[in-house]
Amino acid sequence: MKLSLLSLLATLALCGAASAEEINYEFVPNFLTPPAGKETIGNGHGEIAVDSAGLIYVSVQEKDAGIQVYSPEGKFIKALPLPSSLHGFVIHKNDEGEFIYAAVLGEGRFIKAKLDGTVVMEIPTTAFPADKIELEKDKKLHLTNCDVAPNGDIYIVDGYGLSYIFVFDKTGKYKTVFGGPVAPYGFKNTHKIFVDHRFTPARLFCCDRGNNRILHLDLDGKIIGVISDQGMRNPSSASFNGDLVCIAEIAGRVSVWDKEGKMVASLGVNDTKGQTNTPKVEPKDWQQGTVTSPHGITFDAKGNIMETEWNLFGRVLRWNRK
Repeated sequence: MKLSLLSLLATLALCGAASAEEINYEFVPNFLTPPAGKETIGNGHGEIAVDSAGLIYVSVQEKDAGIQVYSPEGKFIKALPLPSSLHGFVIHKNDEGEFIYAAVLGEGRFIKAKLDGTVVMEIPTTAFPADKIELEKDKKLHLTNCDVAPNGDIYIVDGYGLSYIFVFDKTGKYKTVFGGPVAPYGFKNTHKIFVDHRFTPARLFCCDRGNNRILHLDLDGKIIGVISDQGMRNPSSASFNGDLVCIAEIAGRVSVWDKEGKMVASLGVNDTKGQTNTPKVEPKDWQQGTVTSPHGITFDAKGNIMETEWNLFGRVLRWNRK
């Protein structure tokens, strides 16, 4: 598959050199209050999201606490008894209500759950095409994230495997697959994917972490163009607010980009050797306003940013838009 002339023009437009107006954010120290009896929220290797009521959901790797729920002010409310290896998730609202769509890394399956944690749908490993699973060295899926298209189709990425993107309809019936390590994609640790509604029609926003790039695909899997492949710090996750996208970069940065693909803010930059892309940075070594290993990220409705880290102790940072 070759990029068309239109795709090339789109890429050039996204990567234009014109400077963008800077957007300012203010760091909010000690935002989250951990559950009672805990000094930190717990082993973090997942995602963070906000529902329509402003409640904050953070995935943690603890038994019977796959997701912790906090108030908009950061006060702990409850833990949802979801799988502890739940890795990437989004909160999506449709005509039936508001649901959590999640990739369960350790079990190679997808789940859809109500906001109280009740699982209402599952896509098991057996629903995925066996020939793609057979390509894996350990013959297992390593699902890292998912999102939902406007028509209800569910996109799930095997981000710790071969980075194939699987598509299912809203009932969980398999439709197709694309992406992977082969040409023209050449994906490598495509950690998380999202449906980017800033464009019409909507498109896929792919955090191709191993290749240190962000790119757009259309919903049929055709490459639209690369948003950025220069100066990134291994993009791991993203969230959208208006025309902006914020990106969690696991090698030590949170960045904000406009719709034209220009960076408008750089937050929490950490250049200290041994403190990024690792889950082992202890609380005694944390610096206020400085990230370690950004892994998940979300905007709230006001455009404020919250970022959760790959960290054995669990850490969430917040920046409010000025």
